[in-house]
Amino acid sequence: MRIGELSKRSGLSAHTIRYYERIGLLPYADRDQSGQRDYDASILIWIEFLDRLKTTGMPIREMLQYAALRERGVGTEAERSALLEQHRDRVRAHLTELQACLLVLDTKIAGYAGSKKRMKDYDASIPERRRKPAGTRQAGAR
Repeated sequence: MRIGELSKRSGLSAHTIRYYERIGLLPYADRDQSGQRDYDASILIWIEFLDRLKTTGMPIREMLQYAALRERGVGTEAERSALLEQHRDRVRAHLTELQACLLVLDTKIAGYAGSKKRMKDYDASIPERRRKPAGTRQAGAR
């Protein structure tokens, strides 16, 4: 498939595909007789995997390291597995941190829901108080 088709199917811009190819994240594409890139459909699986790594926060230098190991093929499985296991540990730690943050947000939101009821009850029982307009001073204040 041509780069335009790959761009549509992968969600990456043609510029990004060329960049990934140049830095080594994507293997160089075969060229057709007119010299245009001709990608095999299997590249979509690799691009999806790269997107997952990116989404989970893997630094590009580690993605490049993994891609280089993958390119070397058989015999690099242990290194690739170790790289992914280390990344998985970071992702799990980040998930734990995000879950703690989510709990704080849920607690805060629940507090606001309760404050709406409290404010409604408060407003119903006590007449609205007037505030002094901003910028006014009390007598004798300098």
